[in-house]
Amino acid sequence: MTEKLQKTAITPATHTTPPAKFSHGVKKGNVLQVAGQVGFGPAVPGQAPTPVGPTLREQTLQTLRNVQAVLEEGGASWEDAMMVRVYLTDTGHFAEFNEIYNEFFAGLKEAPAARTTVYVGLPAGLLVEIDALAVLG
Repeated sequence: MTEKLQKTAITPATHTTPPAKFSHGVKKGNVLQVAGQVGFGPAVPGQAPTPVGPTLREQTLQTLRNVQAVLEEGGASWEDAMMVRVYLTDTGHFAEFNEIYNEFFAGLKEAPAARTTVYVGLPAGLLVEIDALAVLG
């Protein structure tokens, strides 16, 4: 009989408790799934999370840092990422997003992962959401 792998919820100290029944990340075996992250700044006790600013640049950089925080809390890095999914609210943001994304990952030898970009509706004030799948080891 095969031993069942344990599932572990991942929540960095910088993140608030999610508004619904989910985790910021879940690790099972050597697989880490990072839930969709947005451009909220670090958690402040007693305050609702808010976007770091109104621009795509501010929100994208914070969103990438938030994904990175979950990866690191789960024992991974961008180099372990296999898939990144990007959700934008405006098709006109695609080129600017790519510039910001490329700048953020300029230090990596190769692209962090395969990537998909789709267009969605997000809560008011949010422009981008990103999730990632990482395989450790």
